[in-house]
Amino acid sequence: MKELCINETIVKEITGGITAPKGFSATGAHIGLKKKKKDLAIIKSELPATASGVFTTNLVKAAPVIWNQQVVNNKIKGIVVNSGNANACTGELGFRHTEIMAQTLAECINASKEEIIVSSTGVIGVHLPIDKIVEGIKTTITSLETTREAAKRAAEGIITTDTYTKEISVEVEIDGKTITIAGMAKGSGMIHPNMATMLSFVTTDADISKEMLDKVLKDSVEDTYNMISVDGDTSTNDMVIVLANGIAKNTSITEENENYFRFKTALDYVNRYLAKQIINDGEGVTKVLEVVVKGASTKEDARKIAKSIICSNLVKTAFFGEDANWGRILCAAGYSGAKFNPEKTSISFSSLGGEILLFTNGEPIKFDEDKALQILKERKIQIIISLQDGNEQATSWGCDLSYEYVKINGEYRT
Repeated sequence: MKELCINETIVKEITGGITAPKGFSATGAHIGLKKKKKDLAIIKSELPATASGVFTTNLVKAAPVIWNQQVVNNKIKGIVVNSGNANACTGELGFRHTEIMAQTLAECINASKEEIIVSSTGVIGVHLPIDKIVEGIKTTITSLETTREAAKRAAEGIITTDTYTKEISVEVEIDGKTITIAGMAKGSGMIHPNMATMLSFVTTDADISKEMLDKVLKDSVEDTYNMISVDGDTSTNDMVIVLANGIAKNTSITEENENYFRFKTALDYVNRYLAKQIINDGEGVTKVLEVVVKGASTKEDARKIAKSIICSNLVKTAFFGEDANWGRILCAAGYSGAKFNPEKTSISFSSLGGEILLFTNGEPIKFDEDKALQILKERKIQIIISLQDGNEQATSWGCDLSYEYVKINGEYRT
C-alpha cells in the first residue's frame, strides 16, 4: 500500500479498481464488436448515486454524450460502455441505439433508463450492431461482481488502441470515515486539453452533494485531464463521469470546508494518475514529457504556456529526434496568449540522465550537446520554464510525435 501526504491529507493508494468503493460492482466481456478483445463494460451502484460529468467541447458530439448531458443530473444506478464503435455521427438512429442500451441495462438492474449513463468509443460514422449489444448486455450482466477481477474485466472492456488498462483506487479519511475513490480510463490517441479527451469513470462511496460534486470535478479536470495532449485532437465521445453513492456515511460534504478539500486532494490524485497513464500509453509514444511552468503572474497564464508547449508539433518532433531545440519551446510559450517577460525567462531540461540549463534571463547558454543528448535519450523528460512574473505555476503532460503514431492512425480503420 502506497501512502502519501498531499496538502496535509494522507492519501493511501490501495490494490483495487472501479469496484473498490463500497456498493459498486462491475464486469466486462467480449460480445463480438471487436475480433477478440473485450468490448463491453458495465458498472452498477447498489444505491442510486449522485453523478457529475464533464464532456467533450467538440461541437460534433456522439449520441451517448448528448444522452448523458440529459440524464447526468439524475441519480444514477448504472453505466454501460461499448468499445469498437463510437456511435458518433450516426443521426437519429444513433441516439435511439443509445437509448436502447440504457433501457436494456435499466431492465437488467431494476432501474429506469434515465438512471443509466451510456458511453461508446471506437470508429466514427458506423451504426452500432444494436442487437448484438442488447444480447451482450443481458449475457454480461450475469457476471457482475464486486471483486478485483470484475474491475479488471470492466477496465479491459473500455479500451481501444490502448496497450494496457488504466486503473487506480485510493483511500482517504474524512470525518473519521474511510472514503474510497476509484477510477478507470481509456485513452491513447485523439488526446488534447480541451475536455475531456478520453473516457474516464470514477466511483466513490463518499457522501457529497450534487453541487459540490460538480464543482470538485470541474476544478479537478482543469488541473489533470485538461493539461494533457497526445496529438491535438479533441474527440467526439470524450467524458469524465463520477458517481458518489454515499455508502461510507461521512457527514455529507455540502460546502467548501476541510472535508471538501480532503476529498478534492484524493480525487485530484486519482484523476492525475489516470491522465498521466493516458499520456504514457499515447499512440507511438517514445518520450513522455512533463512541462512545469513556474513564476507566472496568474494561474491561467501558467496553464496557457504549459498547454501551448505540450501541444506544439515542432516541440514534439524535436523530442522524438532527441534534439535540444529550446527555441521551439520559447516560441510556443510566446504564441500561447499568456503574458510573461521573455527577458526574464529560463528553460532547462531534466531526466534520469541529468539536468541542463539551456536559456536563462532571455539569453542563450552555450551548453554541452552530449550532456543534452544523454538527458533526452531517457523516456521521461521534464521541461522547466522559469518565469519571474509572480508565484503561480502549472504542469502539463504530453509526448513526442513519432513515425509509429502516423502508422497507427493511417491504418486505424483497416
